[in-house]
Amino acid sequence: MTDLRERYDRFAAAFGAGVRRTARASRGAAQQDQYWLAVHDLFTRDVTSQGLRELVEHESRETYRFFTREVDTSDLERRPWYERTAVAGWRVFEAMAYRLHPARRILFAVAVPLLFVGWGVYLLQVAARGGFPGGVIRWDGLLIASATVLLFLLLMELRDKLGLKSDLEVARQIQFGLLPFEPWQREGFTVVSAMRPANTVGGDYFDIVELGEGRVAILMGDVAGKGMPAALLMALLQGSLRTLLTAGLRGCELMAKLNAHLFANIPSNRLVTLFYGELDPATGRLDYVNAGHNPPLLVRGKGSIDRLSATAVALGVVDETTFEAGRVDIAPEDRLLLYTDGVTEAENALEEEYGENRLLAFLEGHRADSDRGLLDGLLASVLLYGGGVKPRDDMTLMVVGRSPDPS
Repeated sequence: MTDLRERYDRFAAAFGAGVRRTARASRGAAQQDQYWLAVHDLFTRDVTSQGLRELVEHESRETYRFFTREVDTSDLERRPWYERTAVAGWRVFEAMAYRLHPARRILFAVAVPLLFVGWGVYLLQVAARGGFPGGVIRWDGLLIASATVLLFLLLMELRDKLGLKSDLEVARQIQFGLLPFEPWQREGFTVVSAMRPANTVGGDYFDIVELGEGRVAILMGDVAGKGMPAALLMALLQGSLRTLLTAGLRGCELMAKLNAHLFANIPSNRLVTLFYGELDPATGRLDYVNAGHNPPLLVRGKGSIDRLSATAVALGVVDETTFEAGRVDIAPEDRLLLYTDGVTEAENALEEEYGENRLLAFLEGHRADSDRGLLDGLLASVLLYGGGVKPRDDMTLMVVGRSPDPS
């Protein structure tokens, strides 16, 4: 009886193991089937005969027009067809290469002629063999055909990218037109600014707004992120600020209203740092609110460098928050430097940041520079520190300088 029970237990264990192996195999097969169904769906979803026809007819025609719209072939009409075709093809090749980044032109200049040479050699070989023996196309023909199809696809993608780049250039012109790059001067004060977006457009913001009664608003902000999304939010920030200023809001009340507006209208993963200052040029007094922005540095004409630290959190983070104001006097020969974090967080090839210490050292060593010279020199210093590393963030600088007392 005991032997029978042991044999039964061994059978049950073996049977259970077999069932588990079968279940695992079934799950594996089911997962594999699901994978291939997903792949099939990827390459067949939303594909229609109309779409394929438009790809061959409309897309190819639009791509050709895009790359040849600036190519003039009117002087070739009287030439033989073979000469006209060769010269027109060369001009199209030049026009396409001109649109590419300089380093990429080399690859383009190598790849396209090689493809044409490959087609010529292949067709000559086919002619020498008297066609395709047995009706079979050799692998080299398939390789050249696939390279041609791939080139056609890349040209369509390049057309879309260049079209978007043109739109971004227009957006850049509009954005720069909204910002006061011209020097501002009044009663011994001079304000100069510079901006270097990481991409075509950026999310940094600066402004100079006349408030009436002899006062002027000095502003600098930074929208989290870069590129087009940050640029759109920057435009929202500028429009909202100017509307609230026109309504007569000032100081902490202005920042509270702006914060509530941004909290309700920007994505939850975005925030805005903003330095807002009200300058009275007659007295040199600056009342300010620093909402999480990099602390502006007040370079005293004869003495220390003071930091105008944050008095509140960044905008758009919480619905209701407390804003506190600060006050400082800008004396004759003093200069106030406002900047965004793209300056101090610029990295070199070793991923080491420029940092606030280098910024302070630069300001100490260039006290004798003019306002514009200080700004341009600092920007050059940051770019030189980065070497060949492309800046990852927008960089914006503003210098508010007060000339020496004439007496």
